[in-house]
Amino acid sequence: MQQSRLFTLLPEEYVCTPDSMAIDREGNLIVSCPNYADDQMSGCVIRIDKNKNITKWFDVPVHPETGIARNMGICFDDNDNLYICDNQGWSGKEELVFKGRMLKVSFNEDGSVREWHTIADGMEHPNGCKIYKGWLYVTQSLLSKVPCDEGLMSCVYRFPLDGRDIHVTNTLAGEHIFATFITRNPKCVYGVDGIEIDRAGNLYIGNYGDAEVEKFVLDENGDMVSRSLYGRNPEELNSTDGMIMDEETGILYIADFNHNAIVAMDRSGKVARVAQSPDCDGLHGELDQPGEPIIWEGRIVASCFDLVTDETKFNTAHEMPATMAELDLLREMP
Repeated sequence: MQQSRLFTLLPEEYVCTPDSMAIDREGNLIVSCPNYADDQMSGCVIRIDKNKNITKWFDVPVHPETGIARNMGICFDDNDNLYICDNQGWSGKEELVFKGRMLKVSFNEDGSVREWHTIADGMEHPNGCKIYKGWLYVTQSLLSKVPCDEGLMSCVYRFPLDGRDIHVTNTLAGEHIFATFITRNPKCVYGVDGIEIDRAGNLYIGNYGDAEVEKFVLDENGDMVSRSLYGRNPEELNSTDGMIMDEETGILYIADFNHNAIVAMDRSGKVARVAQSPDCDGLHGELDQPGEPIIWEGRIVASCFDLVTDETKFNTAHEMPATMAELDLLREMP
């Protein structure tokens, strides 16, 4: 396996919890920071240029009722609008559970926020998002209102990019549900999380608690053609957080949040751990509870969430400053 390296330390004055990433039209690395570790710190989006200069881009617009924003998954459309999963309920606080939103933010030429609006609201646990054929696909990790004898129900929603003020009911009656999932692992009760769409129109969804990835073949309208298990291997992969596809090799990189690892999965279903760290503070480049990988400037960059502690996690404490790690891309599967 590889030894991960330190990519950067993040500014303590406005980042304590980094999460999802995207790349803007100038090639900057954009990082969504929900900052769950500090209730007094605003959720924000930061920009890292090719020289690793870090600046705060903007504070995410707060929810009008709760007064906060807790931004996780992000993605750009072809017109450089940014879509944001505002996962208000991640903390589990009762007053925030059904306050999640999908936001769309537009920018002026100088990069300042021009306007924003809510695509969908009332969401229990919006997590990751990707765009394909004019649709926004969003993982929602919990559907606690839906009884399920087999385990935990979760889903993927599909919203039109021009949608506004869609109210989500968090039930199976929702017209925007694209697919539902059941997580059967009683030790890790957390549903769909990681999401990726490749150039061919294949949608990949990670069932976090069951540590498996499903593949959905989409047609030219973004509708489902088929659904199948893409890969799983409990010996190599313990959880499926953020994911990124290397189109050159066909390798899907997955953040194993539970076990401080980055894991590779290929089109044959082979699964192999690329790098792993023990419990750590990340200050020397260790994988300190990686939340998402991205391919940027010829390497894998991973955000280190470093916050959740329970019996399924290697992580035992949150430390500052927040960190990001990097790894070499694979030419072939290990």
